[in-house]
Amino acid sequence: MLLSGTYAFAPSNVQRTKTNSDSFSCPISPSLSMSTGTDSDWNSRRSFLSKVVGSAVLGGLSITTQQSVQPAQGLGLPGGGSLNKVNAKLRGYGVPQMDKLPDGFSPLAEVWGKGKNRDPLLVQFIHPSDWIVTLPSQDTNGEDGTIQAGQYAKGDTATFFLDDSEGKVDKIAEQPKDFFQKELIKAISQKGDNVYQNFKVTKIVPRDENGQDYMTVDFKYDLLTGAGFEVERRGVAAVTSTGKGVQVLWCASTRQRYNKSTESSLREMAASFRTYSDGLDSQKIVYQEREEY
Repeated sequence: MLLSGTYAFAPSNVQRTKTNSDSFSCPISPSLSMSTGTDSDWNSRRSFLSKVVGSAVLGGLSITTQQSVQPAQGLGLPGGGSLNKVNAKLRGYGVPQMDKLPDGFSPLAEVWGKGKNRDPLLVQFIHPSDWIVTLPSQDTNGEDGTIQAGQYAKGDTATFFLDDSEGKVDKIAEQPKDFFQKELIKAISQKGDNVYQNFKVTKIVPRDENGQDYMTVDFKYDLLTGAGFEVERRGVAAVTSTGKGVQVLWCASTRQRYNKSTESSLREMAASFRTYSDGLDSQKIVYQEREEY
């Protein structure tokens, strides 16, 4: 299965019904046709499609062919795996290594921008070990997609976003609240402005990591789905600026799950976010990827 940030479930002209539930059913168009089979076959297929569509809506994602979905824990991946493996990669790039992991988490360190159409960044963060990792796709046209981890069926996601429209922002810790609200709105609505409403930044806390400023930003919004629902979502993001733009790792889940169980995990992920731009030339990237295989 392949996922990306494309919003195929943009709101249509139907009445929206607000829900705080972690899951809901999405109607499947009667125009969909399938091969003939037994009632059992049809029920199985319908159940599968319902789960897929529901997962995509909750996470703000859609089913496309833009990114490659990887197994949980990043086992055997360029950027994932054991702490020793990830730290070896970080050491190879000459950046600080990760400390001991919280229980139930796995590390991820991946180069965003291996394609010629992008400037490379080394992105690292931790994620719950049972989450699925999604990495950018590579083809002859360059690189597409982003670095993401999630438990999509429940609407829990952590997504990397780069805004290079204004270049590097010096003294990001001195930027006003409106700046961070603007960046996060860009992050959650890359494929259209009509997928959310009532976006609000609720808290901003600065932190320093080896001389680089990171801002921890709490936020909330309502996700508008093509099925006519409004899903209340809560999240925590880490925002910084290095290289040629502003980098964001935004981590979110449904309001109900956030209040009951996911807030601490989302904060762990946001706090673990680091991004580096210096020393990431193409020859070094090629060498690092060869060493990992």
